[in-house]
Amino acid sequence: MSGETLGRKEPPGDSLDPPESVDPPELVEPAEAEVEPTSSAHIIGRASAVALWGLTGKIVSIEASVSAGLPGIDIVGLPDASVSESRKRLRAALSYLGKPVATEHLTINLTPGTVPKIGTGFDLGIAVAVLRALSLISNDDTGSVIHCGEIGLDGRIRPVTGVLPSLHTALQAGLDRFVVPIGNADEAGLIGRARILPVASLAEVVNAYGGSMAVPALPAVLEMDRPVPVNPELHDLSEVQGQAEGRFGLEVAAAGGHNLLMRGTPGAGKTLLAQCLPGILPPLNDDEAVEVATVRSLRGELDGSDGLDHRPPFEAPHHRSTASALIGGRRPGTVGVLSRAHRGVLFMDEAPEFSRDVLEALRQPMESRRVHIHRAWGSMVLPASFQLIMAANPCPCGVGMAGAGGDCRCTPLDKRRYRNRLSGPLLDRVDLQLELFPVSPADIRLGGDQETSTTVAARVLDARKRQAERFAGCDWRLNAEAPGTWLREHFALTPKDLTDLDRALDTGRITMRGYDRVLRVATTLADLAGKQGPDPDTMRTALALRTQES
Repeated sequence: MSGETLGRKEPPGDSLDPPESVDPPELVEPAEAEVEPTSSAHIIGRASAVALWGLTGKIVSIEASVSAGLPGIDIVGLPDASVSESRKRLRAALSYLGKPVATEHLTINLTPGTVPKIGTGFDLGIAVAVLRALSLISNDDTGSVIHCGEIGLDGRIRPVTGVLPSLHTALQAGLDRFVVPIGNADEAGLIGRARILPVASLAEVVNAYGGSMAVPALPAVLEMDRPVPVNPELHDLSEVQGQAEGRFGLEVAAAGGHNLLMRGTPGAGKTLLAQCLPGILPPLNDDEAVEVATVRSLRGELDGSDGLDHRPPFEAPHHRSTASALIGGRRPGTVGVLSRAHRGVLFMDEAPEFSRDVLEALRQPMESRRVHIHRAWGSMVLPASFQLIMAANPCPCGVGMAGAGGDCRCTPLDKRRYRNRLSGPLLDRVDLQLELFPVSPADIRLGGDQETSTTVAARVLDARKRQAERFAGCDWRLNAEAPGTWLREHFALTPKDLTDLDRALDTGRITMRGYDRVLRVATTLADLAGKQGPDPDTMRTALALRTQES
């Protein structure tokens, strides 16, 4: 991406110019707080970068000094292996560009020294600090510019992962000037407040900072190795034959952001319904889309050439996935399936076939809407605000349901064991539990009269607007996230309104957590019906949607 293209994304005058048109005095203003070194022969080169820890980061100050001693480059400040190897890449790149450092002893310090530095994205910042220490660049305010990029042996700057969260961290710290690989220019341009200088070669960086170095005639590195994208198979609700109750439950789930479990025989349409959910969900707003893009940036999946993607994510892991794959964090910077589903849908088909460790790992993220990872290398927190949709058969053979019309071969003990794979504490966090029966010939004949996803999405959007007005100024935005105490006080619910819920709580049909969740579903039903708030009818309907038994 050219600097001119990036400039059109930013307000006029609010982005850095491409290297060939940079006026060095305007790129970096002199720092008033820094004291000029007393000797021109000994200069401390400075640059800045971001050390990411999950999606959060910390500003890292990079210092470089030339001193007497055996030729070599030392890097201190808790670097990992990939950061330590940058000295070899830098030495080869400078030699290729005609500025060898074979006779120099360089010490590079990454501060604060207590923060681990991980990844090849520190290469560019280290190179700028070294070039300043060697007086190959003249500007002395490079420490207030964030640098991110990997250096190739020929001096070209290669794109890296995590550029978007790095920019976000720096902007929060008050820094708004960035030098990034040209291959990450589209991604960096997604944040309008950032002033970006995309570069293709280390020589361009030298020239932009007031030095003089011939730019090699090499093509820019625009692509990086990215994970193969898995495009989910999505469908329209008009394709669903029959299943009026399932369609209604899916609409309620979409309107309030509720978790949903569908039990039914194979072929009843559970998977098809789940794949219709993204089509009736409202598009993400800009802040939510940036959150999703940040997760994708950390994984190296973000392109950015098409701007922000406002479609909710849809993740459908295989039932043999491990708990580590769901949670993430096998090593710093890895993102699990739960975080990839952030602001979207997590669909677990054949839910009882997942291991118990995987299923129980869902409980805490479903409550806190984030993942807390604790490993030998440290701890970090990743976002995981997802909507859980589960599908399950009634028994191992799949036909053990009243009215299914099949010959079930499972014993009562087999059925009990199968259903108990979904533990009570997990199901207590699922707002809607539906039983889907096989499709009949009449359902197939009437298939053309089904509502489309567009029609249902309009009703869902209206319900979401009511929630946005109701929860303006609150820390939550959906009925599924609202505290039960807040809803009871807001709607001034009387004991008469709550009679059915009180009776279900007294008899043990629901827990106190379930009590609040039924109230949330009742509020969503009221929003879909255009009512001011839940009433006894919506309470009974919400209770029935939660406590159905096969």
